[in-house]
Amino acid sequence: MLYTLHEAQRAILRPLSTWAEAMSQAYSHPYSPFSYAPFSSRFSAGFELIYRFGKEYQKPDFGVTSVEINGVAVPVTRKVVLEKPFCTLLHFEREFPAEMTDRAPDPVVLAFAPLSGHHSSLLRDTVRTLLRNHDVYLTDWVDARMVPLSEGSFHLDDYVDYAIEFIRSLGPEVHVMSVCQPTVPVLAAVSIMATINDPRQPRSMIMMGGPIDTRQSPTEVNQLAIDKPFQWFERNLIYRVPARYPGAGRAVYPGFLQHAGFIAMNPNRHTESHRDYYEDLVRGDLEDVEAHRRFYDEYNAVLDMPVEYYLDTICTVFQKHLLPLGKWDVTFENKVFRVDPSKINKVALFTIEGELDDISGVGQTQAAHKLCTGIPKSRKRHHTAPGAGHYGIFSGRRWREQIYPEVSSFIRQNLAAAKSRRAA
Repeated sequence: MLYTLHEAQRAILRPLSTWAEAMSQAYSHPYSPFSYAPFSSRFSAGFELIYRFGKEYQKPDFGVTSVEINGVAVPVTRKVVLEKPFCTLLHFEREFPAEMTDRAPDPVVLAFAPLSGHHSSLLRDTVRTLLRNHDVYLTDWVDARMVPLSEGSFHLDDYVDYAIEFIRSLGPEVHVMSVCQPTVPVLAAVSIMATINDPRQPRSMIMMGGPIDTRQSPTEVNQLAIDKPFQWFERNLIYRVPARYPGAGRAVYPGFLQHAGFIAMNPNRHTESHRDYYEDLVRGDLEDVEAHRRFYDEYNAVLDMPVEYYLDTICTVFQKHLLPLGKWDVTFENKVFRVDPSKINKVALFTIEGELDDISGVGQTQAAHKLCTGIPKSRKRHHTAPGAGHYGIFSGRRWREQIYPEVSSFIRQNLAAAKSRRAA
């Protein structure tokens, strides 16, 4: 019922938003007589705020069409490699000019984007930066409201299954990067591959700001999952997709509820940001105005999560801590496997955390080192980024200038080590 009411609200706000956009243009366009009226800039800014509060935010485009390599702008084409009901594996293929085709092949990186509210385009800066020196693949998760009921359910075990299939498809030379939530299923996937001695295990795992063990430095997000009983999440956060979408009838954790939760975590910060946006519009500070729009176009675009996956994650990761306690069983290829990271001995491990991360607290990702006892210390690394929050470890200046060089160095270090082992 709540989802239907939300859709009705959207339908009511849509014409208001369209009208506000038109009025904002009327008070700002140089050919409009209204733009020369007293206080026209403030009227325009006010209508712009109304427009943005009322508009629907669609999935943003990745916007990665080229990358500069050695001073040359290399075109980038996004191609679909594998298409599953709940996820598409994308390849950001670089089209090198003739004078660069003889360069040595770059390491292959498979980046797992989080399935936790925002679209995979949230990782555009991650992808754009990696493309300088890597061949990049990315998981692009499908909004659950767009997946027909006929495609069945999607559990946390299915995420592990997808991860193994994607890793296998790219072969044993791939380096796996998981950002936030996927650190848990990706670690499970590699653990199972190690248990069955799969020859296509990845070369390394790079885990960034993920909830491996949420008992370490619990955050407000972690505390909510602990304070509320499991049944509370079922009763209060799960709704069925309305009839207008392909996934009509599917039970989901709706994106609009997730978005409300995001805002509630830092209401003062968002209020201040919109106040600054209004003042920037009045002053005509176009650079800051555009930065605000880019951020909130991404931040306000959310997707629905499959109910099975969401509730599995609440139970397994946040309430029962099955992974760090060594009690997590995953069904893969019709067999039940106990997730045992100690079996991993051929894959290097690099964990990255933000000093100021308020979603995955300090120590939660580093906990992977205690679990992966089979990996030699020489093939493990940890980095805590000073001054970085959750998003800062994979996007923005700190990611580009401080963290990415560490990631690239780690990947190449393990490439060299692998070649030495093969030569021996």
